[in-house]
Amino acid sequence: MLAELAPDYIRAIAPYQPGKPIGELAREMGLDPADIVKLASNENPLGMGPLAQAAVQRELADLARYPDGNGFELKAKIAQKFGVDQSQIILGNGSNDLLDLIARTFLTGADSSVYSQYAFAVYPLVVQAMGAEQIEVKAIDYGHDLEAMRAAIKPNTKIVWIANPNNPTGTLARPGDLIEFLELCPKNVLVVLDEAYTEFLPREKRSDSISWLKQFPNLIVVRTFSKAYGLAGLRVGMALTSPEVADLLNRLRQPFNVNSLAQAAACAAIDDADFLAESVRVNSAGMVQLTDAFQRLGLSFIQSYGNFVTFHCGDAALLNRFMLERGVIIRPLAGYGMPNSLRVSIGLPEENARFIEVLEEAMND
Repeated sequence: MLAELAPDYIRAIAPYQPGKPIGELAREMGLDPADIVKLASNENPLGMGPLAQAAVQRELADLARYPDGNGFELKAKIAQKFGVDQSQIILGNGSNDLLDLIARTFLTGADSSVYSQYAFAVYPLVVQAMGAEQIEVKAIDYGHDLEAMRAAIKPNTKIVWIANPNNPTGTLARPGDLIEFLELCPKNVLVVLDEAYTEFLPREKRSDSISWLKQFPNLIVVRTFSKAYGLAGLRVGMALTSPEVADLLNRLRQPFNVNSLAQAAACAAIDDADFLAESVRVNSAGMVQLTDAFQRLGLSFIQSYGNFVTFHCGDAALLNRFMLERGVIIRPLAGYGMPNSLRVSIGLPEENARFIEVLEEAMND
């Protein structure tokens, strides 16, 4: 009875399913948590960088105080690094918080929003949560068909979501295609460019997306400190856009949505070039380690530009169960409409090796 107080579109939402925690698997299977390898959530296998760790330690003594609700120091760091004004920055409790904030600020039940097949599951979730029309555009080779997405824009469309690189497929749009999309997209439609994995890209593959903000006031670039910077547990994201759009988002943003430890860690992490470079190096080596194994075992996979690889197998649910029973957590993709595929995050060399070992065992079983 009480559930009927919520709108139909809220009751119809299937909650976002995160990667299975180590503790949960340990309880379910009776395993030692120390023996479990988690490669399900695209986390940084190096953990938090030393500068960020030191910043967190320094901040512990002042936790009885509320955080800086405006995030002045972190915004100053971001503004300096990316050459933007602080009036263009919105901070979030991870980038998911910002995606939800964008939807809540601009979408109503009278609007529509466009995203790609196989794109990040949060896009349809936040659109549905506002009662807006969901327009899913068929992918090309598991990636965004930008021309078809532009053609799908309707008079009531307010937001287009683009993940680049895309999660869970790892596909990448070319910078020239993105520029063309922005040039041809109606100026009254917001384009959310979600770049959670951009730090893992080689420089020649990266889009100069932040510089595009000067030309396209309807562009919102979203990034995170959860992946390459190793702060997933602290939850820090940032959105960069025009001052006009940022002002609206900041009106709805909760005043203390980024806690003091998170702000301190992010301020330190953004300056830790050595840790970032090592994270990228470990990821590149791990990508080769995994994809070489897939090729050797005759398993097809999607070329990825993130810190994960999606590979195809016969019975993905059975293989996933086999992995879990042996203490290896990876990510099923049935919820993305990919029932015969699994996604594995890149870990430390020994973690990757454990995954490969269990994969070989499954194929020989």
